[in-house]
Amino acid sequence: MQNITISESAATQIRHVLEERGSGLGLRVAVKPSGCSGYSYVLDIADDLRDGDIAFEERGVKVLVDKDALAILDGTEVDYVSEGLNRFFRFNNPNVTDECGCGESFNV
Repeated sequence: MQNITISESAATQIRHVLEERGSGLGLRVAVKPSGCSGYSYVLDIADDLRDGDIAFEERGVKVLVDKDALAILDGTEVDYVSEGLNRFFRFNNPNVTDECGCGESFNV
């Protein structure tokens, strides 16, 4: 079974963004060919369920992933981290075999 998990800090941030925005189903996570290593993550707020979306719900929030991206994202934990002044979603993806030096793209 394919799976995406959501950390408590990511769930808190997703809830915060949705509350601030006033609408939305959850966080949409996609991948696109990009960068020097192959793929990059694409994030957006999901306002609707699209054909091909698979919803993962945990800790009271949803992460929606297109079924075509699921093989690349299978087993990934969506996390939200603070490093100094930077705050961002981090993807702990066990399928990644290489990342570019700038951290913007990855290969599976």
